[in-house]
Amino acid sequence: MGRQRLKKILFVATVVKHFQAFYLPYFERLADEGWQVDCLCTGEAPLHGCHRLYNVHIERSPMSLKHIEAYRQIKSIIKQGGYDIIHCGTPMGGVLTRVAQIGSGNGGTKVIYTAHGFHFYKGSSLLSWLVFFSVERLLSRVTDGLITINKEDYSLASKHLKAGKTFFVHGVGYDGNRFKRISQQEKSRLRAQCGYSDSTLLLIYVSEINRNKNQTFLLRALAELIKQRKDVRHILVGEDFTEGKIKKRAEDLGVADFVEFYGHRNDVHNILPMCDMEVASSLREGLPVNVMESLACGLPVIATDNRGHRELVKDGGNGFLVHPESPEEMARKVAELADDKLKYERMSDKAVSSAVPYKVEAVIEEMMAVYAGY
Repeated sequence: MGRQRLKKILFVATVVKHFQAFYLPYFERLADEGWQVDCLCTGEAPLHGCHRLYNVHIERSPMSLKHIEAYRQIKSIIKQGGYDIIHCGTPMGGVLTRVAQIGSGNGGTKVIYTAHGFHFYKGSSLLSWLVFFSVERLLSRVTDGLITINKEDYSLASKHLKAGKTFFVHGVGYDGNRFKRISQQEKSRLRAQCGYSDSTLLLIYVSEINRNKNQTFLLRALAELIKQRKDVRHILVGEDFTEGKIKKRAEDLGVADFVEFYGHRNDVHNILPMCDMEVASSLREGLPVNVMESLACGLPVIATDNRGHRELVKDGGNGFLVHPESPEEMARKVAELADDKLKYERMSDKAVSSAVPYKVEAVIEEMMAVYAGY
């Protein structure tokens, strides 16, 4: 019998950080299963499980002229690579790669695209539908597998897009070995290390600070909350892309003494479990990993009502959903939960159990089933 041919897969993303944050467990599993895993993105970094990394400059902006050269490079890599599967995980990488595959001559290569939240959705602008929906509808015709990560996107894609197959997968998953509920004793110890007492109501939001994540909403909610209680602190974890405007906003609202700006951190798994609740304010989400991680740590989540939050947060179950233009409602829900210990404990238990399907091990099995279909 002849030697079985090595199966090859190419992952495509805009930046290497995307792979570092979400896909290393997938690379390792595929490599263990005998696949050659190659990666294509902007930037270079060690990626365990990756056989070869192609550094191709891909801009986030769809209008960049640099995409002409990126397209040429991607087309050449695909043509020479002989890949069984190409898996695109970010919008511009997905656009360029799917277009490049059309003219590569590799008809046997299957192209998969994971939509981490379509830019067209219920409530989005007419312009978003005219531009983003039109592009995705066209490209879906050359997409063998379209992966969606929330039920709204899955329904939309199944009805209106033309991919060969459409899948629903529970996001990219979270690390259940790192993110989990801890004992009260351990929680007290972590708090003491950071200068917080057991009686402090500790809120947290883990996310880049930018317009879409909408941290100003949280500051306004905090301004309402401290009218009733002063034993509250709000931790914001994430790089600030507002050039300090969010800190100035905290000062203007009179809440600067109640907010801790932690910046980018690599030890979020040690910060989340010592907190009481996550408050999430984004305008648009696909399926936020930060919410999964908070739930896994036993934190009820009070979040603005959007499709990604609705997928994870069950109103009155493991948290609350609030109107995206009502910071006052968020403040009320935080206070309601803080003042009712039995309700808090019940929601904390539901938070932990609701996070289980999103563990990375479970999601990898879902993805391996997708790959096996090609």
